[in-house]
Amino acid sequence: MNQLLRNNIARHVSLSEDQLQQFHDLFEPRLFKKKSYFLSEGQICAHEGFVLKGLFRVYHVDANGVEQVLYFAPEDWWIADIDSFSNQKPSNLFIEALEDSEVLVISRKNKDLAYEHFPAIEKLFRIMTQKTHVALQRRMIDNLSKTADKRYQDFLAKYPDLYNRLSNRQIAAYLGISHEFLSKIRNKLAKEK
Repeated sequence: MNQLLRNNIARHVSLSEDQLQQFHDLFEPRLFKKKSYFLSEGQICAHEGFVLKGLFRVYHVDANGVEQVLYFAPEDWWIADIDSFSNQKPSNLFIEALEDSEVLVISRKNKDLAYEHFPAIEKLFRIMTQKTHVALQRRMIDNLSKTADKRYQDFLAKYPDLYNRLSNRQIAAYLGISHEFLSKIRNKLAKEK
């Protein structure tokens, strides 16, 4: 049983060793090279993934060709297009590996099996879905009410380990600003120190 997955589950629900192993056995390991895709726009999301190693970005490309990053998924994060995965419809998202990555993936069929046999697993994913909803709601409010400077400072405070793993363009796409504007913000903050 993978220790990172075990710890992730234990933060939310309790399972016996046997249940943990049976749940773990429903996953399969996958490797993703840097710049390869877990999911591309137009595909149906067939798996949900748990990142063991590496980093992904989940993003959408708008009608003007501008990338809008929803979130980054480093180790110990889950990745999927929940809408596509749950409703079996084509995705509007891309999920790209930003580094060589290792992921445990679970199919919809196996996830449904886990729900049937382990009520705590259904509770686990309900809790994670609620936390994701809250985080996205807070991010939406921040995007509507905070300046770009403040959003950048909040990003650095919330994700200090990601800063050196991402390009300025990727951070700017997450913040909803141009990379040129991000450079101005960084220069301004450097002068204030």
